[in-house]
Amino acid sequence: MKQNGRLRVMLFDKSAGRAAILEQALKDQGCEVVARLGDGDDVFRRVQELQPDVVFVDMDIPDRDTLESMRLINREIPRPVVMFASQSDGATIEEAVRAGVSAYIVDGLSPSRLKPIMEVAIARFREFQALRNELELTRNKLADRRDIDKAKGVLMRQKGLSEEDAYAALRKLAMDRNQKLGDVARMLLAAAELLG
Repeated sequence: MKQNGRLRVMLFDKSAGRAAILEQALKDQGCEVVARLGDGDDVFRRVQELQPDVVFVDMDIPDRDTLESMRLINREIPRPVVMFASQSDGATIEEAVRAGVSAYIVDGLSPSRLKPIMEVAIARFREFQALRNELELTRNKLADRRDIDKAKGVLMRQKGLSEEDAYAALRKLAMDRNQKLGDVARMLLAAAELLG
């Protein structure tokens, strides 16, 4: 992430003059601006290439293409995104947050506010990522539990085993193959479906 203790920032602004002001303000705050993108640039591809710590978007009103780029970044290569807009309505703000924007600032920017805004955006992004990871882990555990229960049922029916013995057989197979119990259960279910 940070190189030499400096935050690596990518700017996206369709106004070159406004982007130059923001770039200078970020440099004054000790940030390294890795790219300044404008209209026609592929934001997603550039984020993929340069791996910035934070993405700054500055525009009057966020358009659909920009919000779709933010959604793609959030899904594929999550990064904190700070969006500055001159004006906005509740629906646009909601859409931006759903697209993965960490901080949505209306009514321009002041150089003195940049650092605290970045810190809040990064903290919010990290908290969101932790919740997303926890949710994914919980989903995986539930899927494993469901598949293990189904696999136990298959073993109980086909081999006449008790639930305890079916679970022990699954565990032994997982240990013998050095695989996770859920993966072994899914393998057994796939084989049962193929043969059944």
